[in-house]
Amino acid sequence: MILKLFSHNLRFTTGIVIILLSLALISYISQPEPVVEVHIPEEDIVEQVIDTVPANFYVLNGIVSDSLLHYEGFVKKNQSLSEILLRFNVPYSSIDQLARKSKDVFDVRKLMVGKKYNIFYSEDSLQHVEAFIYEIDAANFVVYHLTDSINIYRERKQVDVEIKTASGTINSSLWNTMVDNNIDHRITMEMAEIYAWAVDFHRIQKGDWFKVIYEEKYVDGEKVGIGRVLGARFNHFNEDYNAIYFEQGEASDYFDENNKSMRKAFLKAPLKYSRISSRYSKRRFHPVQKRYKAHLGTDYAAPKGTPIMATGNGTILKAGYSKGNGNYVKIEHNSVYATQYLHMTKIKTGIRKGVRVKQGDIIGYVGSTGLATGPHVCYRFWKNGKQVDALKLKLPASLPIDAKYLETYKEVRDKMLNQLDEINLDPEVS
Repeated sequence: MILKLFSHNLRFTTGIVIILLSLALISYISQPEPVVEVHIPEEDIVEQVIDTVPANFYVLNGIVSDSLLHYEGFVKKNQSLSEILLRFNVPYSSIDQLARKSKDVFDVRKLMVGKKYNIFYSEDSLQHVEAFIYEIDAANFVVYHLTDSINIYRERKQVDVEIKTASGTINSSLWNTMVDNNIDHRITMEMAEIYAWAVDFHRIQKGDWFKVIYEEKYVDGEKVGIGRVLGARFNHFNEDYNAIYFEQGEASDYFDENNKSMRKAFLKAPLKYSRISSRYSKRRFHPVQKRYKAHLGTDYAAPKGTPIMATGNGTILKAGYSKGNGNYVKIEHNSVYATQYLHMTKIKTGIRKGVRVKQGDIIGYVGSTGLATGPHVCYRFWKNGKQVDALKLKLPASLPIDAKYLETYKEVRDKMLNQLDEINLDPEVS
């Protein structure tokens, strides 16, 4: 009897517990999701809050109110927009809406490590955010207004341009000379592009020199980059090569003192920076086959993976592999000219027979496939079906100045040549 009573009470108690647990679970599920108040750590506020009335560009230009607190931060590695804004109690729903609405203005998934952002928020207990501003670069930024309705737009700060000059005499390489003269490395790249059709930078010699007039950009009084090279003179083997920037209609290019374009039909070399390891020869000792044979191309040694460029506009004639050539690409430029690029580590995706390419397009990457002892590209050149030495070939120039712009160009040209004459060699950068 006692055993039966105990069993009955146990079942009754268990039933009561299950009912109570069920009611608790239903009550929990029916409760709205609790709002978690996330506050900025006090030490972060001390470090990052600029001012309660921040006298900066955004306030002075009416983008945000001067009554807000200002937090300045920098995007950290693997940090997302939601991680940034959740700290300021911006709800997930608002962040999701912001991300969706931002797609046509700026993709928030593309926040870059180290880029600056500004958050403006009220001084209440929840630190209510009114604006999030992401700086794409020194001049361009995206504004997110998080008030009654989310408003997103791009803005640009005023960019001031100053004209600068620089010069130098080559002792080893253009790059080293630029560094020695404290000249921005971007000028080096610009010069290499401008003179790619006139000067072989693999053959520049000690004593060559240059002068350059260029734009320097400033935002809020701080240098933010280099603008356009307006004029340059490169003296190579005691011959002057002048380049003057000129816009004719919607087109722009660099032209010489004879009103001809600096742009030739072909680049001098398929690589931006490299060294010639072997030249065109009718009789060369082959390093792999260990015998003398013709080498009808120019070898440019460079690290494995260096991008290889098409030296002229054209159509891919062949792209594949052969035992001797390794991975290679051949381009037909017109009925007269063709070029070939051998020993690639790989051919760029999409480069195949029949594809059109433009001058400067990457077609593959330096390697040592086929009969090769080290990473390089063997560059071969055909004229009228016959292989020729590309370094000795007289290449045709592009179209000259349009006749209707000629007089205007002459004025620009003469002024620029006079300014280049006035620059002393190896001065302090001005």
